[in-house]
Amino acid sequence: GDYVNTPNTCVGCHQEDYDNSANPDHGAINIPTDCADCHTTEVGWQPASFDIHDDYYPLTGAHNTIMNECALCHNGDYVNTPNTCVGCHQEDYNNSVNPDHVELGIPQDCATCHTTNPEWMPASFDIHDDYYPLNGAHALIATQCAVCHNGDYVNTPNTCVGCHQDDFDGTINPDHGQAGFSSNCLDCHSEISWIPSSFSHDFYPLNGAHSNLDCNSCHSNGYVGTPNTCIGCHQTDFDGTTNPNHSTAGFPIDCLQCHTEDAWIPSSFDHDNMYFPIYSGKHDGEWTLCLECHIIPSDFSMFSCIDCHEHSNQSIVDDDHSDVPGYIYESNACFSCHPDGEK
Repeated sequence: GDYVNTPNTCVGCHQEDYDNSANPDHGAINIPTDCADCHTTEVGWQPASFDIHDDYYPLTGAHNTIMNECALCHNGDYVNTPNTCVGCHQEDYNNSVNPDHVELGIPQDCATCHTTNPEWMPASFDIHDDYYPLNGAHALIATQCAVCHNGDYVNTPNTCVGCHQDDFDGTINPDHGQAGFSSNCLDCHSEISWIPSSFSHDFYPLNGAHSNLDCNSCHSNGYVGTPNTCIGCHQTDFDGTTNPNHSTAGFPIDCLQCHTEDAWIPSSFDHDNMYFPIYSGKHDGEWTLCLECHIIPSDFSMFSCIDCHEHSNQSIVDDDHSDVPGYIYESNACFSCHPDGEK
């Protein structure tokens, strides 16, 4: 009955309706008091729209296509509707198989990897390093998932050889399988590239002078068939010896019997056990130079006994050996009967 100052706004008449709203509580979530933003004047305020939904939860991607299908998320109840991905998609998370998110402990914040596009694709995986660090050349293919996964993320290998078996099997210089190399590529290679590489040279210990050599010093012709014996690399050194001439003297070709790996000189020579006792027995302490017995410098296989002993008078020596069958007055004959230098 009073036509003065009658309200001409929605809330002017409907403040009580606004205040008493419960689904949702308009006041609690600060919905504007301009009822016409969402409601028509139809009975029961229905149907209603909610064009300001993005102010509360942005609807993008696949969510945007269901903007008018409120019941898909709300089902008539707008109180405590989840505002997190997993709040609505826990079942999707639990049922994932490629890969199994639960088994791998992938975070439940879907937005960490997924957009809101349909079918969750495309997806990223910025937390890849939490499962397998992508370093070096691997980091360059971080966005090319199919190179390693080929669309299947279940049971993807997490070892070098799991992906690089073909590389391992295809090696020829050297043949890794034939040489019994470790299949853990990181033992020798980095993730930047295959070359340069390092190598734990356990197949042939590198000691002394060998320890400072560059690989090409021994492997200049490749790694296949590289000798693993002294003479295999040092035949030229052996053949070129003159003091003494190792070949004509019949020296063993196992260099380590006389030499160390530090240097050729100084060297040792077990003359007693290999040829003739000059450090023990009658000759102990008497010899001074090799050439005292080995009178031909170029041929150490030749030696003289009679030049060192008092045998200058052959007639006396012949008389001393008159009862020796087959006696011959020469050094080799002496050695044949006196191999240890004793009478």
